Amino acid sequence: MTRKQRRGVLIGTCIAVLAVAVGLVLFAMRDSIVFFYTPSEVAEMKIAPGQRFRLGGLVETGSVVRGEGTTVRFVVTDRAKTLIVTYTGVLPDLFREGQGVVAEGTLTPDGVFSADNVLAKHDENYMPPEVAKKLKAQGMWRGDAEARAPESPGKVN
Repeated sequence: MTRKQRRGVLIGTCIAVLAVAVGLVLFAMRDSIVFFYTPSEVAEMKIAPGQRFRLGGLVETGSVVRGEGTTVRFVVTDRAKTLIVTYTGVLPDLFREGQGVVAEGTLTPDGVFSADNVLAKHDENYMPPEVAKKLKAQGMWRGDAEARAPESPGKVN
């Protein structure tokens, strides 16, 4: 075998080993790649109690119940199914009913999601007032409710 052929075989072998390694890593992480599961997916998957995962959806309107101390109980929904969540700690400022939320934790044997971390999702239609002002100046302002910037807290209409 010539030197050039040996180098080609070595490179080919390295690429094959790397491809197998990447394939094994992706196979092992196939359930962990999803950022969060919705209540419908949790019901379908029949996740075992104690297994850590992320739950995402909307906080159901009228479901937030504040308990003793910093304990909060609320319902997360995806409009098809719901899941009760309990959390002890300080909730993020953006947390409110009707808004998106992602909670990290485990499912208890009685079917309640016990969260140890809650992340409130901001409105994806939000636009800072400065950006809206520049778009208006450039004549590119859409003007619909989706692109409107919220009013400043100190502003009186």
